[in-house]
Amino acid sequence: MEITRFSQAKPYEAPKHFDMRGLRLQGFDASSSSFAWTGLSHFLPGGGASMDASPLEKIYVVLEGEVTIELDDGATHVLKKLDSCFIPGGEGREIRNESNAVATMLVVMPYPETAS
Repeated sequence: MEITRFSQAKPYEAPKHFDMRGLRLQGFDASSSSFAWTGLSHFLPGGGASMDASPLEKIYVVLEGEVTIELDDGATHVLKKLDSCFIPGGEGREIRNESNAVATMLVVMPYPETAS
């Protein structure tokens, strides 16, 4: 078993995110997980992620606060504490914290495929 203590979790930069601080909880340099990685995202008020689509599926779980997820088809959903969503690969999404409180979200994603 490999444990990542919250106090020792390392920050990481997420492309196209703003006013967000991410911590790597599992996978990549945090553990030897081979099927997925897990991050913890703290979105400051007004923070978020620009509209983007990746080939990778992802799971979001809101732990505190609320985030607005807008999909590339224009559908908008507000996720509150303990709400979660699955976003299939290829589906565009934008993330916004439209509140005045920090929003905390758990992110679970598979690893990107490596070029052969």
